Parts: sequence; C-alpha cells; structure tokens
Amino acid sequence: MMQSSSPPSSADTARDLIAALRTDAHGAAGLLLALLDRLALPLAAKDVAGGRYVHVNAAMDELLGGGVAGLTDAELFGAAQAAALRIADQAALAAGGLQAEHRLERSGARREFSVVRVPVPAGTDTPALLLTAWQDLGATRQREQQLRTALEQLEAQQKANEVLRRELHDNGLRDRTTGLYSHAHFEDQLRREVDLSSREHRQFALVSIALDPLNEAAQAAGAAARTRILEMLGRQLRDNTRAMDASCRLDDDHFAVLLSGVGLATAHSRMEGLRRQCATQIVAHEGRDLSFTVSMGVASFPHTAGTQHELVQAADQALAEARRRGGNHVALASIRFQSSNGD
Repeated sequence: MMQSSSPPSSADTARDLIAALRTDAHGAAGLLLALLDRLALPLAAKDVAGGRYVHVNAAMDELLGGGVAGLTDAELFGAAQAAALRIADQAALAAGGLQAEHRLERSGARREFSVVRVPVPAGTDTPALLLTAWQDLGATRQREQQLRTALEQLEAQQKANEVLRRELHDNGLRDRTTGLYSHAHFEDQLRREVDLSSREHRQFALVSIALDPLNEAAQAAGAAARTRILEMLGRQLRDNTRAMDASCRLDDDHFAVLLSGVGLATAHSRMEGLRRQCATQIVAHEGRDLSFTVSMGVASFPHTAGTQHELVQAADQALAEARRRGGNHVALASIRFQSSNGD
C-alpha cells in the first residue's frame, strides 16, 4: 500500500538537487531554475563576483515586494543586514551548499526566512552563480507560537482544574467556619497514626481542646461575634501545626490536634505557647475588641495510652482537669507505668 507524504518545502527541494548541480553545473542549474519556477518556489540567482541578483522568479519578487532583479543585498536590506547575508554566501561557496535562517527587515517589516544556497561554478561564457531558494518562516513561526499558546492554556486549565478538585475535596473534609478538618477525617488520620506508630515504635501526641465560656462582652456581641472568635481559633490552630499534623473541629466548642512524632513534653510546650497566643489575641468585631481563652488536655501514645480509644479518653480526661482548674490551662494526661514482670 502506498503512503502519502506532505509536499517538499523549498529547502528540501533545493537540497535534493545539490548533487545534480555538482555533476553538471550550468546544465543542472538551468534545469533547477525551470523546475523551481514551475513549483512556484521563491528563487534567485546571484552573480558571485558582483553580488547582484541576475535572475529572480515571480515568487521571489512577490516574497520581497518586487524590484529585486539587478539589486544587491545592501540595496535591498541595507549594509548591516547585507553583511550577515554575505557571510552566509561565503560559507555556502566554501562548503558547496548551505541552509541558514535570517531575520531581515524589508519595507519596514521584519520577517524570518530560511535560505538554501547552492553555488554553481563559472562556465566558459558564464559567471559563477549562487542559487538561493527562499522560504518565509512567518507562517511556521506563527503556527509554532499558536501551538505554544495552546499548550500553555491547556497547562493552565489543568492546574486550575487540579486546584478546583482539591478545593472541592477539602470542602467536604473541612469545617467552613474554622477551616479545620471534619470529625470523620480526623478519625481516619488518628487511626493511621496509631497503626504507623505501633509498627515503627514511635510516639505522637493527641490534644483535646475546648473553647472556654466567653466573657460578658463577647456574649453580649451575639452569634456573629462568636463566629469571629471561632474563625480566629481555627486560624491559630492551623498556624501552629505542621503539614504532617492534623487539627479538627469535633463539635461546636470542642477541637482536637494530632501532633505526629511528638512526645508528651514537646506537645505540652507547643500547646502552652498556643494557649498564650489565644489568651492575648484580640478579635475585632463591629468596633469592639473581643478576647477568648482555651483549655487543653495533652495525651501521648504510647506513654499515656496503648490504644486509640484509651488515647482519646486520656486526652479528654486531661481536658476536663484543665477546665476544673478554671480554664485557660494546659493539663497533661497521666503516664502509664508497667511493671517489668507484667503484674
């Protein structure tokens, strides 16, 4: 079965005929001129000695805006651009053929061209020539730019879709007011952390947190003020935990924080710092400066509990102790003691 192929470009066609030019220079050159004229490819023949275009076909004249025959590159493009073309001409004469790209300005418009040069040696009554086949790269560059733009737009759309997907995913896992994880997601995180710590014999901490009863000023400000305080508490919890940690809102006033790879003493230190931040935080609402405090209970695995249920229970018991002390306090769960003989 025959396979179709795309038409050759001017550069491809000229390169294919270089060998023929070398075997019968002026005879092949005439054949090449006739052939390329039929193909309507922009073609010119330049007198090597004088540098003037002695033959210009209609396609070449149209490409450069007419009046090319009899002119030099300096007259067509100016001295600076002609110097670059002359260097390429000399390289083509030395190498027996050359393809090069040029960015040229003609009639106030800057365009890009691919030029294939094929030298034709001088004959008995004919001068040495340099055949040049030109191709305007403007359409090619435009298609390339359109492709790049389309790919960039596609990449941007994919990134936007990924951000949207994550936002939709997070919206189902996070509490809208505080931005913290939901109770169900936190339970999954806690279960995985217990399994991982049991296998790798490492520790982590669980902190049970409760918003203390609001003072009279905050209560008088109403439900909107309470929402602002909860938003601030959620921000404080997010800012004071790492990516490997997890914090959630269990119910209206009850929160929990899972501190991965952290022991009891370190967890207590970090939560004491968070407690102080909350106690000194001012929440602005409708011209009022409101304040709030929190109570915390800190437990650790496996030092204060050996199972997930026992860990949650220990953290809640420590929280209850902190609240019995009047709130705005961090209490630690009791460390388990196991005898060496297993009694």
